Formats: sequence, C-alpha cells, structure tokens
Amino acid sequence: MKQSFTWWSFAGRGIGDDDLLAGARKIGYEGVELLPPALFERARDYGFTIASHGGHESIEAGFNNPADHDRIVREIEANLKLAVKFGIPNLIVFSGNRRIGQSDAEGARVVAEGVRRIVRAAEEAGVTLVMELLNSKVDHPGYQCDHSSWLMPIIDEIDSPKFKALYDVYHMQIMEGDLVRTFEANVARIAHVHTAGNPGRNELVGTKQEIFYPAVFRGIATSGYDGFVCHELIPTGSPLDALREAYELCREAAKQALASGA
Repeated sequence: MKQSFTWWSFAGRGIGDDDLLAGARKIGYEGVELLPPALFERARDYGFTIASHGGHESIEAGFNNPADHDRIVREIEANLKLAVKFGIPNLIVFSGNRRIGQSDAEGARVVAEGVRRIVRAAEEAGVTLVMELLNSKVDHPGYQCDHSSWLMPIIDEIDSPKFKALYDVYHMQIMEGDLVRTFEANVARIAHVHTAGNPGRNELVGTKQEIFYPAVFRGIATSGYDGFVCHELIPTGSPLDALREAYELCREAAKQALASGA
C-alpha cells in the first residue's frame, strides 16, 4: 500500500525539515500531506506526492451551513488550481459542526447541495474532494460528519468519482468501532485513509493502544483499496522512529494478507 504522513504532526519535534523529508523518504514513504504550500516544491524535490491538502478553511464552519457555501466554493476553486499545479490527488473538506435546530437529515441535505456546486469543477481538475470523518466525542465536539452511516448516503447521492470519504481509523474507533467490516463495506466510497493510535492519537502500537492495526491493515489491503494510507499520529519520541514503526507495521501486515489471500 502507498503510505504517507501528515507534516503537522511530525515536523518541528526536534528534527529539521530536510532531515524529516529525507528520513521519511529513506524509510519508503511515497506521500506527505497537510504541509504549508511554501514546502510543496521541497517535498516534490524529495520525490513525494503531496497526498492531500485542505480544501477550505475551518472544520467547524463547513458545508452544512448554506451561508458558508459561497466562501467554501471560492476557497476550493483556488485550492483546485493549487492541486493541479502540484499533482495533489485529494482536497479535504468538512461538514461543519451541527447547527442549533438542524437535524442530521437536514444537515446531509445542505451538505449535498453545497458539494454539488463544486464537484464538477473537481471532476474537471481530476482532484477528489474527500470529506473527513471526525470524532465529536473527544477532539471535535459538535462535528456533524462523525459516523460512516451519515456520510456514505451523501456520497451515493452525489454520485461522483471525485467526492469520496476520508476514513480516519482513529476517529472512527472512538465513534463506531467495527473498523474492518465498515471499511470493506464502503471501500468504493473511500478515497483516503488516516491512522493514529487510540487513546492519545500517538503511535500505532503500545500498551495502552486499543486498535489492533495489523488486522486493520490486512482488511484494507484485501479490500481493493488503492489510495494512500496516511499516518496522522503524534509521536511521543523520535519522529523518524515513529514513522519507521508505522511504515513497517503497515507494510508487513499488507504483505502477509496479500500473500495468504486472507
């Protein structure tokens, strides 16, 4: 599987930019994401794909508020140009937080209405808009797109190859569990994956880490998924050690699953 890592969670933790990029590339990473545009050229010089970038400002003020649609469309249009220029396959978009008096059904309707305004431009650019599933219990109180069962019908309604889900394993463990079965059932609707350990959003292994990532990676590997698996964890020690551990865990689990056909 193609693996990437999030710049924000590894950079500036006792390691310089070039050492982080060179070290991650040596480990085998193909992608890096959520880094400042000022570093795009440098990342590409090291041979990375910029696997994702933000599509618009604000997690809290997203597509579920009609008053934000004009702004979001303008911001995505600008970032689509950036994505085309730098070969970025995915732009991350958000539902926004639940609004007082707005049901989940109404929120879904408004999200679909807003996405329709920009999805054709994404198709023309060859860039996928990925709506991120986040937990509303720990990290993002009030966020509406917090369950797979809410997002997947919207994806079906939009019916575009360029509007899919960003399935974040860490967030969905907190909200719903049943990770492998949910992923396999929805793989055609998923274009990007994030990982981190739970609780704590740290390394993928450890005595207090409740997600058994070898099984998750085996499920992803045999599901037919062909996008990036991005590690969005916050290292408790050396960033390069954490990146190496995550990379090897993912690679070996996928290799074993594909070799056994399981």
